[in-house]
Amino acid sequence: MPLTPKTVGHIARLSRLEIDAQKTVFHAAQLNHIMQLVDQMNRIDTTGIEPMSHPQEAALRMRDDEVCAENCRQQYQSVAPATQDGLYLVPKVIE
Repeated sequence: MPLTPKTVGHIARLSRLEIDAQKTVFHAAQLNHIMQLVDQMNRIDTTGIEPMSHPQEAALRMRDDEVCAENCRQQYQSVAPATQDGLYLVPKVIE
C-alpha cells in the first residue's frame, strides 16, 4: 500500500513535525521508494545464510591484559571519613 501525501501529513502531525503541504508529495515519493527497497530485500531468499554481527568482517585489535596504573587505594581512601580493610564504610540508612 503506497503512502499518500495525506498519510504523510498525518504521520508528520502525529510526530509533531511541521511539513509544508507542497513537500508532502516529495516526502511521500521518497518514503514509497524506501518501502519498495525494503520489499525488494524481503523477497531475497536468505535460507542457509548465517547472520552477521557486523556488515564488515572486522576484527578488533587485542592488547595484552597488563596492569598499566599503580594501586592508589591508600591515596583515595585517605580522604574518606571511614574505611576498614580497604573498604569504604557508610552509615546505615534503612533500619
